[in-house]
Amino acid sequence: MATIEDFQSLDIRVGTILEASFFEEARKPAYKVRIDFGEEWGIKQSSAQITDRYEAEQLVGKQVIAVINFPSMRIAGYKSEVLILGGVLANKAVVLLNLDDPVPNGTKIS
Repeated sequence: MATIEDFQSLDIRVGTILEASFFEEARKPAYKVRIDFGEEWGIKQSSAQITDRYEAEQLVGKQVIAVINFPSMRIAGYKSEVLILGGVLANKAVVLLNLDDPVPNGTKIS
């Protein structure tokens, strides 16, 4: 069972998607995304398997919530630096977590 300390060790932040493009090399359909997490954390990139519900164009400008302190992973040669969070439906489609109102990039989630 996870503890509160486990949760507190995660650095979960809000960022705004700057770019999104289809990830041709990925085994499972995904997008390559660049996300602005504000001045302190900068721009990070991620691979996101969210093609079932989202078109690349509609992602640009969208705020997302991501874990920013996991080690980077190489996915088909692409460096994925953060894990974007979402709810996984029964059909495996991912619905991105969102906020009621916009907040500054880099805002901490707790």
